[in-house]
Amino acid sequence: MGVLGSVLVTGGSGGLGGAVVGAFVEAGWRVVVPERSARPEAEPAAEGLVRLVADLTEPAGAARAVEVAAGESAAPLRAVVNLVGGYASGGLVHETPVEDFERMLTVNLRPTYLVTQAALPHLLAAGGGAVVCVAARAALAPFPGAAGYVTAKAAVLALANAVAVEYRSRNVRCNTVLPSVIDTPANRAAQPDADHSRWVAPAEIASVIRFLASAESAPTSGATVPVYGRA
Repeated sequence: MGVLGSVLVTGGSGGLGGAVVGAFVEAGWRVVVPERSARPEAEPAAEGLVRLVADLTEPAGAARAVEVAAGESAAPLRAVVNLVGGYASGGLVHETPVEDFERMLTVNLRPTYLVTQAALPHLLAAGGGAVVCVAARAALAPFPGAAGYVTAKAAVLALANAVAVEYRSRNVRCNTVLPSVIDTPANRAAQPDADHSRWVAPAEIASVIRFLASAESAPTSGATVPVYGRA
């Protein structure tokens, strides 16, 4: 655990998050998972797993999460995985209130920016590290009725590329994965008639994310990695 260091995983309690957290715990990382509110029914934290309550849409909450992730001297912060986000469909652009549009930016882009911003000084102090962001295929191939979501995910991709350029000379890498439809219970319930066998499994995406956070992908920064399954 101490050799690999700490990883901060936002959105770690979501459909993809559970698989990502499990992949890092299994590999021996110290995994810090901020959650917006305490979950009394949550399972006891596994060895190497730290949960805390923090609102990542606010600078103070993001800073608190990063401080906990960077607070173990035996396992310095080496990676940040930005999973937190959300989806909402709606009408066409002329039918979408600006409040709904901006809500998608708040949910998807703002936490990614605040957490990455707070974590970068710690990654630099540790001699380098990795940031992995999650956008969506929709960032490259939009579909109608979700302009806010599409814009927010495209902005996440642009932010990740900016981080990659700004910090490449200081040994901090930033890469982005773009899922298609993730095979989660929530997505199955929302699309019961879809061909779920074509969707990408959370565990498959988790393996890619863990690779991008690890030293094995040291030469790679600024990559946009499709994780589409057969969708």
